[in-house]
Amino acid sequence: MSRLRYGRQGPAKGQAERLVIFLHGYGADGKDLLSLHEHMSSVLQGTAFVSPDAPEPCRVNPGGFQWFPIPWIDGTSEAEAAMAAGRAFAILNSWLDEIAREEGVAASDTAIVGFSQGTMMALHVAPRRPDPFAAIVGFSGRLLASPSSDDVQSRPPILLLHGESDEMVPFDSMAAAESALTDAGFSVRTHATPNLGHGISVDGIEIARAFLVEHLVGKA
Repeated sequence: MSRLRYGRQGPAKGQAERLVIFLHGYGADGKDLLSLHEHMSSVLQGTAFVSPDAPEPCRVNPGGFQWFPIPWIDGTSEAEAAMAAGRAFAILNSWLDEIAREEGVAASDTAIVGFSQGTMMALHVAPRRPDPFAAIVGFSGRLLASPSSDDVQSRPPILLLHGESDEMVPFDSMAAAESALTDAGFSVRTHATPNLGHGISVDGIEIARAFLVEHLVGKA
């Protein structure tokens, strides 16, 4: 059930010192974010970059994939979307275990970078795993459910980035996520890009890269 098709860049499997996992957005695929490794590999030497396809074909873009349906886009019910999200959480959780075993890289040397729906997945799944990841970077996403002491098991440092003109996921989603995560004991940094819609900017990539270097390479 947990097997996800994925793309990979970096050292041969089993030889990487670190791992960066990209989680793509609604209607895209793993290749959509894997190209970011070109901006990061020079400062994250010895790092493998892995980017899976989400488990379901996208309902409005059959050439892409979705982690779960979005009712206001594809007409599914809220109940159906919630059930699909629950399945996706379980699938991603199992896949994260699998990829860690395959690569031989611990969670403490692994970062997750998400975009949009991929950010939602990262912010939901990662804190509910017992071993903390080195970092989470989330572009243009939101928090699906506020974390509570009953389900949070780890608190990796988080960087949230968002365009001020995002037409898909409202810009104020970043502030809401920052508030809820900070209240739950997470260390959260944010970056807003003026005039940016639903996308990733050059300045965002640079800030994300520095954050990954800090927590994957420069950690104590």
